[in-house]
Amino acid sequence: MALTEDRRGLTGMDDWRRELYDASPERGGELNSTISGLPNDPLYSPENVELDYESALGYPGVYPFTRGVYPSMYRGKLWTMRQFAGFGTAAETNERFRYLLEHGQTGLSTAFDMPSLMGYDSDHERSLGEVGREGVAVDSLDDMETLFSGIPLGEVSTSMTINSTAAMALAFYVCVAEQQGVPRAELRGTIQTDILKEYIAQKEWIFPPEPSMRLVVDMIEFCAEEMPRWHPVSISGYHIREAGSNAPQELAFTLANGFAYVEAAVERGLDVDDFAPRLSFFFNAHLDFFEEIAKYRAARRIWARELRDRYGARNPRSWLMRFHTQTAGVSLTAQQPEVNIVRTALEAMSAVLGGTQSLHTNSFDEALALPTEHAVRIALRTQQVIAHETGVVNTIDPLGGSWYVEDLTNRLEKEAYEYFERIDKLGGVIPAIKENFFQREIADASFRYQSEVEAKQRIIVGVNRYQADEEPPIELLRVDPALEGEQIARVQAVRARRDSAAVEKALAQLQEAASVEDRNLMPPIVEASREYVTMGEMCDSLRAVWGVWRETPVF
Repeated sequence: MALTEDRRGLTGMDDWRRELYDASPERGGELNSTISGLPNDPLYSPENVELDYESALGYPGVYPFTRGVYPSMYRGKLWTMRQFAGFGTAAETNERFRYLLEHGQTGLSTAFDMPSLMGYDSDHERSLGEVGREGVAVDSLDDMETLFSGIPLGEVSTSMTINSTAAMALAFYVCVAEQQGVPRAELRGTIQTDILKEYIAQKEWIFPPEPSMRLVVDMIEFCAEEMPRWHPVSISGYHIREAGSNAPQELAFTLANGFAYVEAAVERGLDVDDFAPRLSFFFNAHLDFFEEIAKYRAARRIWARELRDRYGARNPRSWLMRFHTQTAGVSLTAQQPEVNIVRTALEAMSAVLGGTQSLHTNSFDEALALPTEHAVRIALRTQQVIAHETGVVNTIDPLGGSWYVEDLTNRLEKEAYEYFERIDKLGGVIPAIKENFFQREIADASFRYQSEVEAKQRIIVGVNRYQADEEPPIELLRVDPALEGEQIARVQAVRARRDSAAVEKALAQLQEAASVEDRNLMPPIVEASREYVTMGEMCDSLRAVWGVWRETPVF
C-alpha cells in the first residue's frame, strides 16, 4: 500500500527518480550505455523525449519511411531468407546452393574466395593456400556456369558479395543467363560493388579510388539500361561494423558512401531517378538490440530526406532505403560456440523488428571455420522460427512509438549528421579516405570497446564471465587442400581450349576502353567473359592502365 501511495504523490519523473529510483542502488561494474557508448537514461517518457508523430514516424510505405518501406511489410511478404554460401570449387558450392533451396531458403547469396576478390586467378603465386578457403573460387565463365548449373536464373534472386572484381562477376552471371535463355532484363539480385567501404574497412581493393569509382558508375549505368530489376550496388555498413566501428559510425559512413555514389552517377549525366530505386544497402545486426533497431529506422529516414531534398529525386521509389542484414560475425565466440545460436537469434530479431528486406543468419560455428550443413540449417531455421512462430510479423513496426526507441533513433540520426559535416569539411568521402579519417575513427571505437571488455565493463558470456573449464569438440567443415590443385588444373584447362586470338583481341579492346575516360567498361568486360578470359587476366589489363592502390598505414 505504501508503494501505491508513493506513486500517487509523484508529480513527475524528477520526483520519481529522486524519491524512488535513487533509493534503489544500480547494479555496479557494468556499463549502462549502448554498445556504441551512447548514454541511456533509466526511463523514457514524454517528459524527456520529444516526438512529432507526423514528421518523425508517419506510416509504413510513406515518407519518411521510418516505420518501413512498404505499406504492408511482413503481413504482405516476408523478408528474403538468404544464407551466405561459398567454399571450395564451383561444383561443391552448387551442391550447397541446392541444399539450401531444398530447405526453404528463398534467395542465393554467394561468397567468393580471396583470389577472386583480389583479381588473381587460382594458379597465380599470390593465390597459394587461399583457393576456395573462405569462399568459392571463380576464375572464368566456366566456373560460373558450374556454380549455377541446374539453377534457373530467371526464377531465383542472387546476391554476390564481391567488390573490386564485381564487374567481372556480373559479366559472368549475365553470360550464364544468356546460355539459359534468360534476358538480362529479367535477372533479379544484387552485387555488392561497394568499393568505398573496401578502402575504409575491408581492405580488398585493387585499383586507386578514382578508376574504381568509374567502374562502379559503369555498372550503375549498365544496370539502369540493361538490367532494371538488378541492384548494381549494395552499400555496405556490415564490413565497417565488422572492422570495429560503432553503430553511429556504421550508419554515417555507410550513408556517406551512398551519397558519394549518387553524386558520381549524377556527375556522369544520369538522372537520379533512373538509378536510385535500384540502390540497396547492407547493414550489420549487432547485439545491442534496441540500438540496432533504432539504427535501421534512422537510416531510412535520413536516406529519404537526402534523396528527396538534396538530390532532387522525384520518384518516391528513389527515397526508399531497402536493405539486407547479416548478423554480426564479430559477436560470435570460439568459446562455447553453441551460445552463438542465441546471439544470432536475438540479432536476427532486431533486424526483423527494424524492417529488413532480406536477412542472413550466421552459423554458430563460424568463429572456428566455414559452417557445416548442420549449422547452416539451424541458422536458416532461426529465421523461419522468427517468421512463423514468434508473432513479430503480425504488426508493422511494433516498437514504433516506444519512447526509448524513438529517442535512440533521433540520437543516432543526430550523430550521423555530425559525421556528415566532418566528412564534408575534408572534401568528401575519397579525400577523407586518403586522410585516413574513417580508419582512425574506427580504430578509436574498436579500442574503446575492447578496453571495456577487458575491464569487464562489457560482459561476453563464456569469454570474460561464465567460462567453461572444458568444452566438447564440435564438428567443423574442412576444405580439402586437394581442391586447390583441382581448381588450378581447371583454369589451366580453360586457357588451353579457348580461342587464343579471340582472347587477345578481347583483352586489347578492354585495355583500350579503360584508357578512354567516357567509355563504359561493362560491354567489353561482357565480351571478354564470353571468350572465357579469366578474371585475373582482365584485372591485369586494368592494372596496366590504372596501377594499384597503396594505403598509408594508420598508427
